[in-house]
Amino acid sequence: MAMNKPYRAPADLPAALPLFPLSGAILLPGGQLPLNIFEPRYLAMFDDAMRSERIIGMIQPRDDRDGAPGERPALRPIGAAGRVTQMSETGDGRYFVVLSGIARFRLVEELAAVTPYRQARVDFSPFAEDFAPEETISPQRRDALNIIAFELSKAMKLEIARKDIEAMPDFDMISIFSMIGPFGPSEKQALLEASGLTGRADLLLALAEIALARATHSDRPLQ
Repeated sequence: MAMNKPYRAPADLPAALPLFPLSGAILLPGGQLPLNIFEPRYLAMFDDAMRSERIIGMIQPRDDRDGAPGERPALRPIGAAGRVTQMSETGDGRYFVVLSGIARFRLVEELAAVTPYRQARVDFSPFAEDFAPEETISPQRRDALNIIAFELSKAMKLEIARKDIEAMPDFDMISIFSMIGPFGPSEKQALLEASGLTGRADLLLALAEIALARATHSDRPLQ
């Protein structure tokens, strides 16, 4: 993940963030999340972010419902902050954005904001490991992940070659498949909250095995 501004500790990030509640989407430290922005409240949020710290807080709604403008569905307790590292206009009123994951946060309290989007005070200190993350896993775990990630990509109809999976660094491969995998919101939340790279790798293996088992009983590709 290449960013112009380094983030080395929780104190390098703002204590309050604009929030983008989105069910079924997680952002992991070191990961990249592409977003298609079209709702006026979120267009305004990204406009404001680009004028300030360029930081957005991704978080899932607790009941898996994003909520209409003016609604405030309850949020899950853990999210992740990302920096806008790519942003382009589509010509039809939308933005295409890429968020690069920095660190997870614990939601402290939602703010009474006058903006059309939600804002909250957050705490990065429980996730100091995200600023100096574990980069590798054991060779045995990696071999198992290579196999199941390739099978998962085939089941999802993704054109990812086995050699390309094997060439990915451990950290990147685990983040990518945790974020794009055909997992439900609660499963993705568990991947987000997993402690350490090894813990996330083991959970990813278990969830991928379950997803592949489901796929054997269905003619539809995993999504």
